[in-house]
Amino acid sequence: MTARRVVAFGGGHGLSASLRALRHCAPELDLDITAVVTVGDDGGSSGRLRAERGGLPPGDLRQALVALAGDHPATRRSAGLFQHRFAGALAADVPQGSVTDPNPAAARADGLAGHAVGNLVLCGLMELLGDPVAALEHAGAMLGTVGRVLPMSRQPVDIEARVRGADPAAPDEVCTVRGQHQVAVTTGRVESLRLTPAAPAACAEALAAIGAADWLIFGPGSWYTSVLPHLLVPQLADAIVSSSARRLVTLNLAAEKETLGLSVADHLAALHWYLPELKVDLVLADAKAVGDPEPVERAAESLGARLVLAPVAVTDGTPRHDPAALGAALVPVLGADR
Repeated sequence: MTARRVVAFGGGHGLSASLRALRHCAPELDLDITAVVTVGDDGGSSGRLRAERGGLPPGDLRQALVALAGDHPATRRSAGLFQHRFAGALAADVPQGSVTDPNPAAARADGLAGHAVGNLVLCGLMELLGDPVAALEHAGAMLGTVGRVLPMSRQPVDIEARVRGADPAAPDEVCTVRGQHQVAVTTGRVESLRLTPAAPAACAEALAAIGAADWLIFGPGSWYTSVLPHLLVPQLADAIVSSSARRLVTLNLAAEKETLGLSVADHLAALHWYLPELKVDLVLADAKAVGDPEPVERAAESLGARLVLAPVAVTDGTPRHDPAALGAALVPVLGADR
């Protein structure tokens, strides 16, 4: 029997949770996993490297690689190294006048502070090899990844949103919020989303993976900054719509800052808003997070999907997916015949 080819879309912690869950059920289902990762991050270490060195922001790509890292002790140590973040004071943390050395360089913060080692490794590989996909393949070999990590585009993108009430003093005013980080932390209501450039070229290898896939998986993750951006890349959107693969949406366990005010059903409606042609087969959600299932069932049906409820959260009450529980819920879903 040939392997089931699964393509998971997203970025950050949400995609990492999905990939770890797929790792749990990969041996039982013989999965061939590909992660397609957003490239709009402009905050933290990724934002600094993007601003200073150019190229793709590495943070979300790093997290996907680590989530798929192999189980050999050496690769686990390498995965830990990729996640290690240098301590030290960032520039914004250095008090003015705290350094008495007259040399201006002495007043600078530690240049490595806040950087994850894996971000620096990916940045170096991209410069050395001249191609982000080749760099990710090399990093994947270093980590013994069970699966492949690809960027949604070889060029970085900027995320912009029209937000109502971004300024608490003007709750009815609509303004443009620029940058993935700023959109992610906005306290207003996102009314529309766009990418700059508006039509970035999709990664050719990602398009090929979508065309060959048996399953396409969206979520969990930050809806506006990790999930929906994939639907705004025209070539990706066309490939998703035309793919013969079945499609699964995994819903979040709680609203984030960028989605405050959105119901669980609204998250599904947003998929239709940004890609009206999108049809979905299954929506997977945690019963406790959903509450009353009726509006979510109606929203799922509007996409052509069936709602599946399963306990997929960690047991400490925090809104985080348990990779083992999510993997267990995915086994009967991904393993079912058409």
